[in-house]
Amino acid sequence: MIELGTPFLVKRLKPPVRRVMLVSGEGPAESWWRTFQDQLAPVPVVCHNHPALKYVSEQPRPSAKTMAVRVRTFLSRLFAENSTKKAVVWAHNQALGRNLLLTRELERLCRRLGLLLIFHHHDWWFDNRWQRWPEIRASGFGSLSRVAQTVFPVDSSVRHVAINQHDAAVLQHHFPQLSGWVPNPASVTTAEPLLDERAMRRWVHRQIGTNAPLWVMPCRLLRRKNVAEALLLARWLRPGAWLVTTAGVSSPEEQPYAARLNSAAKRYGWPLRLSVLAETEGRGPTVADLLAASETVLLTSLQEGFGLPFIEAAAARRPLIARALPNITPDLAKWGLALPQAYDELYVDTNLFDWWDERKRQAQLFWAWRDGLPKALRRWTGQPALLDCTTQPDGVPFSRLTLSAQIELLTHPAEVSWTACLRLNPWLNDWRVAATTNRLRLTPWPNRAVQRLSGSSFARSFAKLLRSRPASLVLPSAGVNAQREFMRERLLGPNLYPLTWSSET
Repeated sequence: MIELGTPFLVKRLKPPVRRVMLVSGEGPAESWWRTFQDQLAPVPVVCHNHPALKYVSEQPRPSAKTMAVRVRTFLSRLFAENSTKKAVVWAHNQALGRNLLLTRELERLCRRLGLLLIFHHHDWWFDNRWQRWPEIRASGFGSLSRVAQTVFPVDSSVRHVAINQHDAAVLQHHFPQLSGWVPNPASVTTAEPLLDERAMRRWVHRQIGTNAPLWVMPCRLLRRKNVAEALLLARWLRPGAWLVTTAGVSSPEEQPYAARLNSAAKRYGWPLRLSVLAETEGRGPTVADLLAASETVLLTSLQEGFGLPFIEAAAARRPLIARALPNITPDLAKWGLALPQAYDELYVDTNLFDWWDERKRQAQLFWAWRDGLPKALRRWTGQPALLDCTTQPDGVPFSRLTLSAQIELLTHPAEVSWTACLRLNPWLNDWRVAATTNRLRLTPWPNRAVQRLSGSSFARSFAKLLRSRPASLVLPSAGVNAQREFMRERLLGPNLYPLTWSSET
């Protein structure tokens, strides 16, 4: 987001941007930094890093008070040494909650100095990430209201940005004129692969040891990406194809999922290669290269904030098979992006895994997960889909299974599970015929999308939010109320997935 959006902000904002400071917990990769400087030239760019700005989990564990002093000291010196009278502070992903001490101290400093502060929200700490609650409490934020007041501060100098309409609507309800929907700029509309398709295919074939057709899932290796569902679809629809994912694991809590999936793939000989670009980031093939070499793109995520892979597939002119996510598809429709191979759920025959073992496993995981929630939220928690079943159903959504049950089902030969599950998903037969004859439909890239997702449109939306002023009084409780509305929705039964309840599923 920083590398895509900043060049357009530098060119479009008034008064002109005189200088850009990049502030983070650690320095960027050298190749990324050189490219970033070149993109902003002749505007000078400087970089300031301090370990106190890293995720709390990545730091030694002194007291919360000590960590707060370190953050406060660094920020105070940084702003004192630089001219800040007309500065705009653009803070990314603070609502992820990985360093709320930084979020709090940054807001306090900006308020004291009279600086405009933009909280650009990409993800939410309460969006199937409840395992972080103990870490948040250990940082000195012992109540939900304290977290809300930090993540959603109420002040006329603070703006809140959401990247999808669904989240923006909640923010705009509680923060009128102080929040907005600013979709990410999609530079992929004009991005050209570095390698030609043949060269890239040869590169990938060397990585996987075969010249099989490539089905690509552009994603980090996270539980919520639901990779096993993409593998099942690839095996059913394109026998002989290999599924390849792009990036690696981004946090320690995701490592058990990645390790177990990778181990099962090797043990059972599944056509799956995980994180093929993880070791070449910044110095080798890119996602655009891999998409250009692919036959089909898959996206089976349980949740997404923006849904960039939908756009990447359209821009690469590759057919996309994807779960229709309710908070993403309305935005795509607004931009004129059709999804000819979208589906709501993939149903599987419960005879393909031990149903009663799975239900018992889910009950144990769910109640342990629920007991880890803040006490005030437990009464809001809905009932997971499978725990509503008192007798063995005919079919259930694959996305509602633990990784254990997903792997158990995948151990059956693909044709066996295909035969058992086709009656539950009759539309898949047409997709299989189309996939094996290279006739899956593309997602067209309409002019509306080009215009709305351009860098210029991004800069205009951003500038409009900077100029906005509240027309009415924003309630002091706005942040608490907004967080409560978000959390109540996230805890509804349809939004509960076993993959997200524990690192070990």
